Amino acid sequence: MGDPASIGPEITVKALSDPAIYEKCSPIIIGDAAVMEAAVGIVGKDVKINAVSDVKEAKFEFGTIDVYDMKLVDMDKLERGVVSAMAGNAAFQYVKKVIELAMNHEVDATVTNALNKEAMNLAGHHYSGHTEIYAEYTGTKKYTMMLAHENLRVVHVSTHVSLREACDRVKKDRVLEVIRIADQACKELGIKEPKIGVAGLNPHSGENGMFGREEIEEITPAIEAAKGEGIIVDGPVPPDTVFSKARGGWYDIVVAMYHDQGHIPLKVVGFVYNQAEQKWDAVAGVNITLGLPIIRASVDHGTAFDQAGKGVANELSLINAMDYAIRMSEGRTK
Repeated sequence: MGDPASIGPEITVKALSDPAIYEKCSPIIIGDAAVMEAAVGIVGKDVKINAVSDVKEAKFEFGTIDVYDMKLVDMDKLERGVVSAMAGNAAFQYVKKVIELAMNHEVDATVTNALNKEAMNLAGHHYSGHTEIYAEYTGTKKYTMMLAHENLRVVHVSTHVSLREACDRVKKDRVLEVIRIADQACKELGIKEPKIGVAGLNPHSGENGMFGREEIEEITPAIEAAKGEGIIVDGPVPPDTVFSKARGGWYDIVVAMYHDQGHIPLKVVGFVYNQAEQKWDAVAGVNITLGLPIIRASVDHGTAFDQAGKGVANELSLINAMDYAIRMSEGRTK
């Protein structure tokens, strides 16, 4: 459900008000039934909330949204669009529960709405995001974040660290690890022979050492090692062209060296703001954690506290995330 004070509950109701979702999967929400009831009223949809305490109690019927009711929110104290320890704790506990359900094989895949890192930390849960929570509670050491929108897919050598530290993390073993994870993820999505483009770290990929030696000393050796394993991989490709090439079909996925290098191009194509109407026409894209023993896809946007409680938030990214989770689940069971 995401942070109870966010747009998460509202876009969840909007997404599950589409009968096509129930033709593709059997969704159950981990959250608070009372918050979801309020969200139904905010967005004005003709659906009912079915509070359950076990996945087996879910109806999985269009027109009824099944909610695994955690009962963590005092509705009298909930302020939408406001950071609070109560909401931060609830969001964390929802994530912890859904991981538990997936690890126990009670659900096939998990999809997360946004949580607020400040609120979560106020509640005493000191994580930089979903990815780190999933890694800890699944016992995963080797993982990475993938962003996807249409035919553009990006994985990251590092994510939530400073830019200075990100440069230090560009090491052969880590780059090779991420190339391998990217190759496997594409295969789970049904791409039999993935083509991988690896971005350089420096302008012009270092220009043969003139602008930095990371490409020579770390990235190229990783690429050569991956080729030795039979992976189809190209690079280091200058960062200012690799994403355009991927959009043009040269690559199925791009390995980016750090957070913003990968996030910015994907959000430029996925987030579309209508200046004339002063609204977002699209907030599309998916965030996926790769390398986990379970499937986790997520919206590629934040809590949008400025929109919370207004019923205007766009649900497209959540629907995209559900579609990716379904595809990856099917890929793992083939």
